[in-house]
Amino acid sequence: MARNKAKIEELSPEASARRAAQKKRQRNRRQTLLLVLIMLLGAAFLLYPTVANEWNKTVQSRAVTRYLDEISTIDWSVAEAAMADAKAYNRELGDAGIDWMPSMTRASKYDKLLNVTGNGMMGYIEIEKLNLRLPIYHGTSESVLSAAIGHLEQTSLPVGAASFDEELGIPMSPDGSHCALSGHRGLPSARLFTDLDLLQNGDVFTMSILNETYFYEVDQIRIVDPQDVASIKIEPGKDYCTLITCTPYGVNTHRLLVRGVRAGTDVLGQYSYRIQSNAILIRPVVVAPFLAAPVLVLLFIVAMLVPGKRRDDE
Repeated sequence: MARNKAKIEELSPEASARRAAQKKRQRNRRQTLLLVLIMLLGAAFLLYPTVANEWNKTVQSRAVTRYLDEISTIDWSVAEAAMADAKAYNRELGDAGIDWMPSMTRASKYDKLLNVTGNGMMGYIEIEKLNLRLPIYHGTSESVLSAAIGHLEQTSLPVGAASFDEELGIPMSPDGSHCALSGHRGLPSARLFTDLDLLQNGDVFTMSILNETYFYEVDQIRIVDPQDVASIKIEPGKDYCTLITCTPYGVNTHRLLVRGVRAGTDVLGQYSYRIQSNAILIRPVVVAPFLAAPVLVLLFIVAMLVPGKRRDDE
């Protein structure tokens, strides 16, 4: 009798309604959980570029700080000898011209120059208009370009012309120098040269190598084919540094070349003035995640409340 009674209760309309309501609640919970997971995944994708870039900025800043700490302990004569070797290399390169297929001997010599810390870091570049301070390493391998700036190994070392006069702002002999630095653009994990197209003629960037700092004022901006290397040739009596990245953004079929001509000490006052005018620039990609975060929280709250409201109405 008890078994029959239980079976009858199971078949009653009230029991069927309870089971249906329970199944619906379970389905609503699964849908809510799925929605929450989708939103969390979307938030992760949205925040990844900013978080990864900030992490890489920290790593780059530590690399620069470590470099400064290490060169501060180097004997003065060692640093002077390293700079003299680098400038002699530039003079030889200026006399012979750029060799795009250097010998093994020349490549081995290149790897040792300015490598006083032993990790391939030459120094660092600063572009205050873009709020960048990035380490410079030997070569343009993918391991270098994924997180830092690479020196194009066939070009002059980033120490300028050996005979440069700081006060006059020009080389004092026919020897020339043309350093080329390459950086990626649009990496999701690192900003690097993404904003290089914001530079204009008259803007200034600096390179700090060992105990010397070099100022370069942008004087030419060009877009060329990847195979076009004419714009980075060495010109007698000229001291240039060209910053290279891919363009158009996301397409990368051409190269953006931002050339700077070395400036003397008279550029310092102008440099500080120009930097101040760009100090309040805020990049949209940095702001976007913080604007999106409240929206995601609101969607999460709605997702949690709507199923509960439906259960109350049943």
